[in-house]
Amino acid sequence: MDFSQFIGCFLAVLVGISLGLIGSGGSILSVPILVYILKVEPVLATAYSLFIVGVTALVGGIQKARQKLVDFKKVLLFGIPTILAVFITRKYIVPNIPDVLFSTSSFSVTKSVFIMILFAIVMIFASIRMIKPIKIIDVETKREINFFQIIFQGLWIGLVAGFVGAGGGFLIIPALFFLAKTPMKIAVGTSLLIIASQSLIGFLGDLSSNQDFDWNLLFFFSLFSVVGIFIGNYISKFISGEKLKTGFGWFVLIMGFYIILKELVL
Repeated sequence: MDFSQFIGCFLAVLVGISLGLIGSGGSILSVPILVYILKVEPVLATAYSLFIVGVTALVGGIQKARQKLVDFKKVLLFGIPTILAVFITRKYIVPNIPDVLFSTSSFSVTKSVFIMILFAIVMIFASIRMIKPIKIIDVETKREINFFQIIFQGLWIGLVAGFVGAGGGFLIIPALFFLAKTPMKIAVGTSLLIIASQSLIGFLGDLSSNQDFDWNLLFFFSLFSVVGIFIGNYISKFISGEKLKTGFGWFVLIMGFYIILKELVL
């Protein structure tokens, strides 16, 4: 294991800690780590991220289920449309994106750059969600659960997750909280199982492609990430998740703008 791999595995622990603490943020960390530290090609990194986040979220979701912090009916309600959308995106849409989307004599936008820019935009929107405090009063003033909205949100989350290799926790948790009127602690646990199912099934869409996967890297990164989710679950008993969510949101915002600058300017 060389130095960059050692750093990458160390940072993988942070991926798990993020999922354990706030039920999201795993892919927001894993994709930049894979691309900029471990030098994985961006499109392949999104596939790796689905596997890593899927395995980690599954372990965390099982932990939450044992603590009775998972609403399995809502796992199905959100999970089915989300899984369908992410699988179709990974299986049919992403492979058919051309290698060069736009080109002039002095500038070109490749598929890899497009994926990273899209990912950075998702990071920025995610950071705003994280920084903005969630007000309980908003939930109390909501009307009855709108199943059409929930299904539509599930399809949208799956589309975003499929494109950028994200678990979509930053979208799933607000949807569970506001649309499905789910208490925050249960929303986190429910989100983990939705993330696990959509990410792992989305990864299956990549397995049928002709990409060469570094299974050793996937194994060790996932292993360290799983260690992190145990740490995150333990820390969550003592630290306010809302404060951590806000701090992490500012970090994600900075990272999002950094990726845009790096891909287009630096």
